[in-house]
Amino acid sequence: MSTIIDPIALEILSNGLRSIADETYIALMKSAYSTNIKERHDHSTALIDPHGRLVVQAENSLAIHLGSMTGLMEAILGKVPLAEICDGDIFVGNDPYVAGGSHLPDVNLATPVFVGSRLLCFMCNIAHHADIGGMAPGSMAGGMTEIYQEGLRIPPIRLFRGGKLVEDVLDLLLLNARVPQERRGDYFAQVASCRLGARRVKELADACGAGTLIAAFDDIIRRTENRVRGALIRIPPGEYRFEDVMDDDGMGTRDIPIKLRIVVPPPNSNRRVLFDFAGSGPQVRGNINCTMTATEAAVLYALKALLDPEAPNNEGLKNVVEIRAPRGSLVNANFPAAVAARLNTAQRIVDVIIGALAPVLPEAAVAAANGANTTAVFFGRDPRTNRDYVYLETLGGGFGGRFTKDGTDGVQVHMTNTSNLPVEAIEMEYPLVVESYGFVEDSGGAGEHRGGLGLRRVVRPVDHAMTFSGQGERFVNRPWGLFGGSSGGTGRFLKRGARGEEELATKPSGVEVTPAEAVVIETPGAGGYGPPWERDRTALRQDFRSGKFSREYLIRHYQYDPEDDRRKTPPSKT
Repeated sequence: MSTIIDPIALEILSNGLRSIADETYIALMKSAYSTNIKERHDHSTALIDPHGRLVVQAENSLAIHLGSMTGLMEAILGKVPLAEICDGDIFVGNDPYVAGGSHLPDVNLATPVFVGSRLLCFMCNIAHHADIGGMAPGSMAGGMTEIYQEGLRIPPIRLFRGGKLVEDVLDLLLLNARVPQERRGDYFAQVASCRLGARRVKELADACGAGTLIAAFDDIIRRTENRVRGALIRIPPGEYRFEDVMDDDGMGTRDIPIKLRIVVPPPNSNRRVLFDFAGSGPQVRGNINCTMTATEAAVLYALKALLDPEAPNNEGLKNVVEIRAPRGSLVNANFPAAVAARLNTAQRIVDVIIGALAPVLPEAAVAAANGANTTAVFFGRDPRTNRDYVYLETLGGGFGGRFTKDGTDGVQVHMTNTSNLPVEAIEMEYPLVVESYGFVEDSGGAGEHRGGLGLRRVVRPVDHAMTFSGQGERFVNRPWGLFGGSSGGTGRFLKRGARGEEELATKPSGVEVTPAEAVVIETPGAGGYGPPWERDRTALRQDFRSGKFSREYLIRHYQYDPEDDRRKTPPSKT
C-alpha cells in the first residue's frame, strides 16, 4: 500500500531534503583545498533515489552537472547489483563514456544511505579538480584530440568499501594528477560531504519514517513534471528552429554548426517536447565535443530558465523532454572524442534554444550572452615552496540584454554558476600578480537594453617562468542581439612583453611566459535587446559617465554625443 502525503507535509519534506543538499554543498566548499572549489564554487551536490532518479539538487549547483549526477548513478546501477552495495561504500567515477560524466576534471562521488537494511537513496557530489593529469596542466588546454590525452579516466569503482578506504585506488588517483596534495584534500572534502548528507538523511528518516520519505521522492518528481508541463502552455504548439556556430575546435575546423528544431506538442497531450539536433556538425578533433550527458544538461537548463526558473532540478524536468542528437555529432560524440571543453558547446546549445523560442517568449528570452566558458590555466613551480602549482579559472563575461533591463557585466552565465576568483585569493595562493582587472570597454552590444561587458584580467608570474593554456569561444563569432539589438564584442588572449602585445590562438596550449611578460585575457561581451534608438537618454548618459562606453561607440551605435548631450533622430523616426 502506497503512503499518501498531504501537500503541507510534502512541502516540509521537500524543503528538508533541499536543505540537506545545500548543507552538503557548503560543507564541500568550506572543506576543499583548491581555489577552484573553495573560492569559485565549481561543485554540486544532490540526492538520487535507488532507481537513479534525481530528487533534489543544491540550489547553487551548476547546470552543467545536472546530467552528470544521474549519469554516474546509471553507470553504478548498471554495473553493481543493489544487493552488493553496502553501507559505507563510496563510489567514484568521471569518465564520459563509461561513468556518465561530461569531462574528466569533474569527479563524481556517491554513497548509499541505508536505514537498517533498506537502501533509501544515494548522496552524490561533483567537484571540478584543477588537474586530473593528461598531456597539459589543468587538463583543459586546446590541442587534445582524444580522451586519453585529457587525463585519468575513472570508471565507477569504490573509493571506500564498507566504510574503509581502498588505499590502492586513492594512490592511483593521486599518482596521475599534478599537485597531488591538493587533489587529496579535495577528494576528502567530497567524502566528508557525502557522509554528512548520509547522516542528515538518516535523521530525517528517523523523524518521518523511511516509507514516507521514499513516497515523497515520487511526489516531488511528479510535482515538478506537472509544474513544467503546466508552464508549457505559454508556448504555442508547433516547430521552432535556430542555428549558430562554434568558432573553432582549436585543430583547424572552423564555424562548426549547431542546428536545432524544437517541436512543442499541444497542451494536455502528455507528449514530450522534442529537441532535434539533426544537421549539427560532426564531432571534431579538438576537445569541444559534447556527450549526451552535457547536451541533456543544456536542454534541461534552457527549458527551465525560459519557462519556470524557480522549478526544482529533478527527474521531473527530464520527463518533459525528448532529445534526438545524431551519434557521432558535436552534440553526441562517440568514443574516444576529446570533451574537456564541452562546456563551451553546451553554452552554444543554450543560445540556440533561446534563439528558437525567443519569438514566442520575448519576456523570458535574453540576447546571446558571452556564450563561453573562457578558461585560463597557469602552471609553474612556486619559487617560495619549490612545489608545482596549477591555477585554473573560468572567467565570466557579458550577460545578454533582457526584456526590461540591461545585461549584467562580467558574470558567469547559463551553464556555469561559478564565481570569478578574487585577486586577493590569486595572489595569496600562487606566485602571480594581477596587474589589472576590469571590464572591456565597448564590449556590450547596443540596444534598448544593452548587453553586458566582458572582463579583462592581466596576470604576470613572479620570479619564475610559467606556461599558459586557454580555451576561448565567441572570440570570432560575436554574441548576437535580439529584436534589433546589436551584437556584443568578442574575446581574445594576448601575451604582453617588451615588444608589445601578441595575440594568441583562440585555444592556446603551453605558451611560455617569463617574469617580464604577462597574459592578457579578454572575455566576450553580450548582445543587446531591442532597437538601440529606443534606449533612454538617461541610460546613455550613465553609459558614458561610468567609463564603460566611449564617446565614439555611443555616437556610432546610438547617434548620441555625450559631450553636448544631443541625439540625432533616427531616419525611421522622422
